[in-house]
Amino acid sequence: MTEEPLLVHRVIARLNVGGPAMHVVNLTRALDEDGWRTRLVAGSVLESEGDMEYYAREREVEVTTLPEMARSLHPLADLRSLWALWRLFRRERPDVVHTHTAKAGTLGRIAAALAGVPVRIHTFHGHVLGGDYFPPAATRFFLWVEQVLARVTHRLVVLTETQAREMADDLGVAPRERFAVVPLGLELETFRQVDRRTMGPDVRTELGLADGEVAVGIVGRLVPIKNHELFLEGLAAARDAGADHLRGVVIGAGEREAELQAYARSLGLTSAAVLWLGWRRDLPRLSAALDLVALTSHDEGTPVALLEALAAGTPVLARAVGGVAEVLEGAGAGTTLPVEAGPEAWGEAMVREANGEALDAEVRDHVTRRYSVARLAADLAVLYRAELSREDPERRLPEPRDGIPTSDTGEFLHP
Repeated sequence: MTEEPLLVHRVIARLNVGGPAMHVVNLTRALDEDGWRTRLVAGSVLESEGDMEYYAREREVEVTTLPEMARSLHPLADLRSLWALWRLFRRERPDVVHTHTAKAGTLGRIAAALAGVPVRIHTFHGHVLGGDYFPPAATRFFLWVEQVLARVTHRLVVLTETQAREMADDLGVAPRERFAVVPLGLELETFRQVDRRTMGPDVRTELGLADGEVAVGIVGRLVPIKNHELFLEGLAAARDAGADHLRGVVIGAGEREAELQAYARSLGLTSAAVLWLGWRRDLPRLSAALDLVALTSHDEGTPVALLEALAAGTPVLARAVGGVAEVLEGAGAGTTLPVEAGPEAWGEAMVREANGEALDAEVRDHVTRRYSVARLAADLAVLYRAELSREDPERRLPEPRDGIPTSDTGEFLHP
């Protein structure tokens, strides 16, 4: 008798523009293709955030939407979401519930525990526990919530070793042995295929970049955690020091768009100094036109914008937060600045790094391979099976199908 494929319910708060949305869609599709049964559950997206459900449709990944589950805290809506998740888990009896992002991690893990789901896993793509996002009292409360939730979670997944140490040793969310390090998996092949020499000139002309102008880009949602102020201040400092050939390119949109544009004007950065491109779906093409990609965030797990830039051969300059330094050291490329570096240091670094050489094929190949979707799916398949076996050693698990990749890359760490 053929055994039923293992069933995974994956829950994320919303499919808004960003790495977590791409991660869960890619993973769901890859596991489906490898013989698992999966269901992707997501909440609703605010208009200002940018909806990435198109990304799921293009990859033929069906999304079960819970309209009540949204970014903001709303006790009544959150209770309805909790009830809906519990009913779904009780009805379909998944073998694994894997949650992503804070809201889904809270509601999904509580519902899964109440429903008796055998294995409960949560991925921290980043976090808001470092004190830069909320007032101290709120930060302490959210940290306490994560510590409580960790007790009903079989495994906590982080993206880098640095993040694991931070969550375990600095924040005390759970002991280190409860964490597994599983790097992101992304579709980086289109970035790897970018030919900067042939594509770059046409895209630069399209954007209105003049000969001799140096384009420094920043890619991401216009939200507080991304700290666009530092990017703009560094750009203004560089131009004030005489580097008026430096042109900022802001790719992304969000709740702070008007505020940040006003702040740029207050720094003397007119439209001649900064391009505001909004949401774009042609990031590989845009990468060919950029001389440098900067990242100034208060915190990051593994920044997708940096991985895409590296795969496209674009030099990167980043604030040394979260797992950024570990990612760049592993790639053997990119430059980091310390957290305390101010606008002058950023301006000087922008001028210096933007005049560097494009990254070589070895770096681009390494990044594309290390952060592939196939590797991600293989690593998490190993994790799911290990936790199911740990919870029920007598249970017979279906054997992996022929041709399914195994995790032999050394990326998946299982203490």
